[in-house]
Amino acid sequence: MMLSQGADTNGMRRVDQNRHSSHIAVMLICGLAVMATTPANAAGCIFEPQGEGRVAAVIDARSFRLDDGREVRLAGIVPSATDKANGAAALSSIVTGRDVTLRGDDDAPDRYGRQSAFVFLPGSETTVQSELLRRGEALVSTEMAVKDCAAELAAAEAEARRAKRGTWADPAAIKNAESPGDILAGIGRFSVVEGKVLSVRQAGATTYLNFGRNWTRDFAVTISRRMMPAFEAAGLLPKSFENRRIRVRGYVEARGGPRIDVLRVGQIEVLGGN
Repeated sequence: MMLSQGADTNGMRRVDQNRHSSHIAVMLICGLAVMATTPANAAGCIFEPQGEGRVAAVIDARSFRLDDGREVRLAGIVPSATDKANGAAALSSIVTGRDVTLRGDDDAPDRYGRQSAFVFLPGSETTVQSELLRRGEALVSTEMAVKDCAAELAAAEAEARRAKRGTWADPAAIKNAESPGDILAGIGRFSVVEGKVLSVRQAGATTYLNFGRNWTRDFAVTISRRMMPAFEAAGLLPKSFENRRIRVRGYVEARGGPRIDVLRVGQIEVLGGN
């Protein structure tokens, strides 16, 4: 049956609209890849090899010493602030006495002499970081810019959060944006905060996502002007967060009220519902 010109035009318009919607969805997914809740693709955290060794001792919740004296710091995660002792014990149970392979972008030591790396056990394509996250003994950090790796880590954390494992068994693991006093109690710590953005305002070179009406007391997220190209590339404008529930992670600062600076788009996850 031959379609009329009008029907054909309408069909083409619907296809274009669907393509446009799909394009927006892809941009949103790319912009928020670090907060993905679905499994990463096979690429994951496979970086360049940085060497191998046997773990002699665990130093803390995200670092250990190899038997040749090198100290390794697990990239892409931060210890849970609620119970670092459990994190160290979990790491020890996974790696102590085991041979490990190190991978990463750069094997140069940090100022403390530690090599930052993603760590793999023999025969495994999953990072030690992902295992700690899956147990709820760590949090995804804000430092990871590689999309596939960020998605792998985020999926592992989301699994633990849904199952309320480890740190996620504590309701206080996620701070309520409407309780600025509780957030300020963790000043200087890496925290995860959830709440509804009441307003978005710009002052000079800074955009504020405000979670309360008292700007000098309530919690806010700050985004500098230099971050705007990254948000635009992800198909997001800070104004779009207004009246939306979001989850944000980062280090808490006190500037009147508690603040978290956003240095990567992936620090913000848009949650379902208002």
